[in-house]
Amino acid sequence: MTEHVWSYKSTAGRPAGADLIGYRVEATDGSVGKVAKHSDEAGDAYLVVDTGTWIFGKEVLLPASTVVSVDTAERKVFVDRTRGQIKDAPTFHRDTHLADPAYRERLGTYYGNGVHGTGGPFGGRVL
Repeated sequence: MTEHVWSYKSTAGRPAGADLIGYRVEATDGSVGKVAKHSDEAGDAYLVVDTGTWIFGKEVLLPASTVVSVDTAERKVFVDRTRGQIKDAPTFHRDTHLADPAYRERLGTYYGNGVHGTGGPFGGRVL
């Protein structure tokens, strides 16, 4: 079964209810930034990452399905995307996009399509 883009993969090893704020986020080719906000809502889980000096003054929204593992001892979250894929994602503005269904659909399609993700449209969920 292909997992939904807005849900953590069962193999991510993320402890239920863990507070990920402040954890470093590592792409497949280097650091992305630190978790500034996260959601654990079923079917609506994500990380908001403050990119710090990498993309100065910007935040990115990563769907939970991009998380491949969480190292609680090192306080790191590892995602299955490159820095370039994350940088090329639809631009994110927390105040307007967190509650915007059209943005979430665009982002879900971006991360869920065959090039960047693991399945079909909007999150790769195959029914």
